[in-house]
Amino acid sequence: MTFKVSYVDFSQQYAQQREKILDSLDQTMASGQYILGEAVQQFEKSFAQLCQTKYAIGVANGTDALVLSLKAFGIGQGDEVITTPNSWISSASCIALVGATPVFVDVRDDQNMDPVQLEKAITPQTKAVIPVHLTGKIADMEAILEIAAQNKLAVIEDAAQAVGAKYKGKMAGSIGQLGCFSLHPLKNLNGAGDAGAIVTSDRKLAEKLLLFRNHGLKSRDEILFWGYNSRLDSLQASILNCRLPELSQVIEQRRQFAAIYRNKLQHVVGCPDDAVGCYDTYHLFVIQTPQRDHLKSYLDKQGIQTSIHYPVPIHLQPCAKYLGYRPGSFVNVEQQSKQILSLPIHNGLLKSEVEWVADSIVDFFKLLKAVASSLKC
Repeated sequence: MTFKVSYVDFSQQYAQQREKILDSLDQTMASGQYILGEAVQQFEKSFAQLCQTKYAIGVANGTDALVLSLKAFGIGQGDEVITTPNSWISSASCIALVGATPVFVDVRDDQNMDPVQLEKAITPQTKAVIPVHLTGKIADMEAILEIAAQNKLAVIEDAAQAVGAKYKGKMAGSIGQLGCFSLHPLKNLNGAGDAGAIVTSDRKLAEKLLLFRNHGLKSRDEILFWGYNSRLDSLQASILNCRLPELSQVIEQRRQFAAIYRNKLQHVVGCPDDAVGCYDTYHLFVIQTPQRDHLKSYLDKQGIQTSIHYPVPIHLQPCAKYLGYRPGSFVNVEQQSKQILSLPIHNGLLKSEVEWVADSIVDFFKLLKAVASSLKC
């Protein structure tokens, strides 16, 4: 089926930036610096400035950003790391991949970690917490940091969906000891393939991460420890350098689209909104309704493409079976997974298309109401 309103549209973004991107790629190719070259250094400097941190380390993808961050803290076999189960799999797989045990906690209505549940889940084996800033909304970091400090836990922000988001004057990624980003094509700041970054203001952690991403190499002939091959590709960095200056415009347009959705829909579905003192980036605009499945089917028939982030929580996936969680383990996460629906909000949309999507949803609920009224007669 050809959708009149697509959920994503990469081709339109490229068409608008084609000349600039091709010129940047050509410069990188001509330089011959294909691994950790000038393009990567330029991106790392600019990205650290954006995140208001002293250091940024470009890595291969967002998953590696999380894995390397856990390794930098020495987390491994016998340790526990707490996160939420309503995220993309990487938020938990990174923990398992370093040999530690993922421990999940429930979320609040805003889909982010509930600090009350975090505190209850801490054991003597807990070494770190990974709050996920889902959809571009930063978690309650003030409460999380206080709990982490009291229990001497490392705080690693999973800011994969939250580049450019703000929390009480601080940028996403700058609040914990480390901040991890995905720069995947679907993100607000996106490459043309996999890419990621880690930010920090801790010099020792930054130095360790620079080694971890590059085989543990101190020099070409001296390897300090077993590391990874997880370097940000120079060609991806070239593309990111073109797109980084436009990020604020990308976010503002998404916030404008979010405002349209909210104004038109808040009387018929649950809609996200900025918390006091926060600036959300709306990587996703997720509504909540018990009629989710029927609504999604209706919108499909109207030619409107939607998505679900995520229909099956991580704790109920086959890969997590050994952890012992069952349906009912996390009431809010499981209820939300049956009600959430992500609406189109990419920057290739027109304002009129966003309004049409919203009006179509209002029409759906009018039809529901009419059907319910007719059944009473």
